[in-house]
Amino acid sequence: MRAPKRPIHTVWTWARRQPSKVQAFLAVVSGMAALVLLRFIVHDHDNLFVAAEAVHSIGISVLIYKLMKEKTCAGLSLKTQELTAMFLAVRLYCSVVMEYDIHTLLDLATLVTTLWVIYMIRFNLKSSYMEDKDNFAIYYVVVPCALLALFIHPSTSHHLLNRISWAFCVYLEAVSVLPQLRVMQNTKIVEPFTAHYVFALGVARFLSCAHWVLQVLDTRGHLLVALGYGLWPSMVLISEIVQTFILADFCYYYIKSVFGGQLVLRLPSGVV
Repeated sequence: MRAPKRPIHTVWTWARRQPSKVQAFLAVVSGMAALVLLRFIVHDHDNLFVAAEAVHSIGISVLIYKLMKEKTCAGLSLKTQELTAMFLAVRLYCSVVMEYDIHTLLDLATLVTTLWVIYMIRFNLKSSYMEDKDNFAIYYVVVPCALLALFIHPSTSHHLLNRISWAFCVYLEAVSVLPQLRVMQNTKIVEPFTAHYVFALGVARFLSCAHWVLQVLDTRGHLLVALGYGLWPSMVLISEIVQTFILADFCYYYIKSVFGGQLVLRLPSGVV
């Protein structure tokens, strides 16, 4: 006798057979449903931001395990790690001078591990680094983020430099994963540990975005006023949404690969 199919597998098989537009609609509905679920399950929505940083740390831990076990950094983007270290360092500075809390400790731990990954790629495992595939010019994102932060930043009572720095790390975080996506698009094949790491980033981005959206809903928009006036409040939300959607496509193929029982993720053209 054939074993009965699990409901989740049945739904997933049905969704895979739908046209791309229907799949996109289902993805949006699923995201909204997840937001509603989180709103009722997580009473203190600030915990979502802590969870996002924790998941990011788990993703970095997966990278460290890969580097230590396989002794290779093939498939990893050094530039994404450098951008990550950059926005973490700026955010850590802002956290220390503006609001010292649990986020400060989490950012410090993530920054230290990210710097260790950079050291391993640059020195210990340099021979396996795919420099020709890691060809995304980081000034394409650093310069626009800096200029955007210069003109659109919080209007709080903090020092101007701190407010610009805060905006810069928000904008840079939103696009820091682009070099890693470029590497994966260039290679078309993503080994498991790298895929787990990028998926962890996607989950972290979603939790962070959910934190902001639910906070705005709970305060009936008053949070946007607390962040300041002008374009800055809207840019915070846009940055959170952008970084979520940047990784949404990859997460779809990752989940598809997991349900298909594939150990190696193969990306079709046009994902990035």
